[in-house]
Amino acid sequence: MTQTYISEIAKHLGEEVTIKGWLYNKRSSGKLGFLEIRDGSGMIQGVVSKKDVSDETWENSEKVTQESSIIVGGVPREHPKRPGVYEMDISRLEVVSIAQEYPITPKEHGVEFLMDHRHLWLRSRRQHAILRVRHEIIKAVRDFFDNNGFTLCDTPIFTPAACEGTTTLFEVDYFDEKAYLTQSGQLYNEATAAAFGKVYCFGPTFRAEKSKTRRHLTEFWMVEPEVAYAKLDDVMSLAEQFISYIVARVLENRKDELAQLERDTGKLESIVPPFPRLQYDEAVKILQEGHAKGEIEHQFEWGGDLGSPDETYLSGRYDKPVMVHRYPAAVKAFYMEPDPERPDLALCVDVLAPEGYGEVIGGGERSSSLEYLLKQIKAHDLPEEAFGWYLDLRKYGSVPHGGFGMGIERAVSWICGLEHVRETIPFPRMLNRLKP
Repeated sequence: MTQTYISEIAKHLGEEVTIKGWLYNKRSSGKLGFLEIRDGSGMIQGVVSKKDVSDETWENSEKVTQESSIIVGGVPREHPKRPGVYEMDISRLEVVSIAQEYPITPKEHGVEFLMDHRHLWLRSRRQHAILRVRHEIIKAVRDFFDNNGFTLCDTPIFTPAACEGTTTLFEVDYFDEKAYLTQSGQLYNEATAAAFGKVYCFGPTFRAEKSKTRRHLTEFWMVEPEVAYAKLDDVMSLAEQFISYIVARVLENRKDELAQLERDTGKLESIVPPFPRLQYDEAVKILQEGHAKGEIEHQFEWGGDLGSPDETYLSGRYDKPVMVHRYPAAVKAFYMEPDPERPDLALCVDVLAPEGYGEVIGGGERSSSLEYLLKQIKAHDLPEEAFGWYLDLRKYGSVPHGGFGMGIERAVSWICGLEHVRETIPFPRMLNRLKP
């Protein structure tokens, strides 16, 4: 009989259907068995009545263990007391494979145990909900750019040089040369933007940071748009439209998953343009006043980059993401365009998510001056020969341009309301975790 997916069961009420999946849980009440079945698309409770099925089907329902793979047949119906919830009267049950004693039980398990069994933990309701939201975010990312005239231009993972030095890069042998796993596709995006006008790349990126914070992974996915003729204000407008679109899509299509995660959706519903914009100078003043009031432990000095506690304090003042712009050029990448009114500042922006989730977007306007970039490369002690192709972009039709990068995992963490970024990707890579 044709397989039916649980996610489509409402279309087949009263019909005989076949579901191929796994036993998530079960309980029995005398001559009735209640089997919770999952098939990857959803879950449904199946009811087995001893008097209504063959001896073989009843015996199979009795012996089947948690996570055993099964094929069941029967007729789905709406729950008599819970509209929109469906059950299935099982008439046959075939055991494909009996699972051994399953290591993840309903009792509480420690995080390390669950991470060691990540390949199995993915089968749980909570992890399903998180990764469904992740899927929705990724689809929304692509739809936003595809529907707004951007062209996807993939960028390389092996790179000959770093965007900002090699201290946080993974070095690999590349035949007779040294190469690095990419931190960002941005420099290549600048080349494709000069060819296509509006582009984006989307893929894995790698940071060899020895960080153990709840916000960091060594391997994560990042989407990076780049736009020719875009100035800083254009970049900020694009960022707020982009984030608002993604949040709206998740609210529209993933209500059940957000409910499973007990996410306060009211906080997400306020994520609409415009976002507050805060110049770095103003941010420093707020942080210093916070310290004077005893609300922040450390004294923040002008010229420093914002740390996690600083970002949390600033974003806590707003119910929307806050855009902090025009940082000191000294703490930003060599390619950032200086502010013409104050050359000690860079035309850059960090978008800080509310609720203490930190930076979700970083970007800005790129320098279009060959002379300035040559000076910056020398000042940062970078190998000029590695950037020959990048400098060509300033020799042949250079224009103002800008863009940003958004890490998918940090966005998922914020939108789902998670404490740690490790649950936002199927198999996280962290400082002390390389398996499973």
